[in-house]
Amino acid sequence: MKPRRIPNWFVGEFLGTFIVVFFGDGAVCVSVTTGAQTGIFEVAIVWGLAIAIAIQLTRSLSGAHLNPAVTLTLATWKRFPGRRVLPYVATQMLGAFTAAAVLYGIFGAAIRQQELASGISRGNAGSEASAMVFAEYFPSPGGKALTPEARTRVSHTAAVGAEIVGTAILLIVILGVTDERKPPRLRAAAPYSIGLTVTLLISVIGPLTMACFNPARDLAPRIFTALAGWGSWPFQANGIGWLTVYVLAPMIGAFLAGAIHERWIVPGYPEAKRA
Repeated sequence: MKPRRIPNWFVGEFLGTFIVVFFGDGAVCVSVTTGAQTGIFEVAIVWGLAIAIAIQLTRSLSGAHLNPAVTLTLATWKRFPGRRVLPYVATQMLGAFTAAAVLYGIFGAAIRQQELASGISRGNAGSEASAMVFAEYFPSPGGKALTPEARTRVSHTAAVGAEIVGTAILLIVILGVTDERKPPRLRAAAPYSIGLTVTLLISVIGPLTMACFNPARDLAPRIFTALAGWGSWPFQANGIGWLTVYVLAPMIGAFLAGAIHERWIVPGYPEAKRA
């Protein structure tokens, strides 16, 4: 009896999300623990390239969603089967969690050294300074504990708005460059267009919310940090923001992007007009 083959969609979503988080969070690990790649664009371009590579590698396997917000949008506005939403999201979470665990295995000693040098007590107030290498916080801690003064830079409302707008822009680009009405040569360049868009968005929004746009990319590593010694602090540092800013806001932005694409952009395509 032949062993049961792992579905292509599982391989694609797991591997693609793993690559995105490994390289993206890896760049943050390097920046925080070694001082390399300290500029926002240096980190942003790594995220963009990681996403472009992951999409190019996995789109023939699973469609390269790699993001629950993308999966939800395609299920709501396109023809993606609703029964596959939860399996896709669970696989994306698993890929992101595994990437965080692998990164911790590589950078664990460097993270502990950074905490010791900065006087950070893991799991207590201020430990977002080291936990940020995995999950996201607002405003971006930049490797330091968030002070009351620093927190005034970005309100909870502004953080929610930034993630909604950023995710909406990203999904409008994704839906536009992958639309079947576009010429094949343009769709072939979609991974690079999407990666460049992420680079630009991180460059603008990163200092405010660390630029999530992907609930799996944040929530799965956040759960990992809770299990790796940071305890409940990753879910307390920004209050309810871990849910509203980094899970709900990207979903809202994605849904709005789907509506904008279907109602305002699709009717402008020549094929849609003839139909």
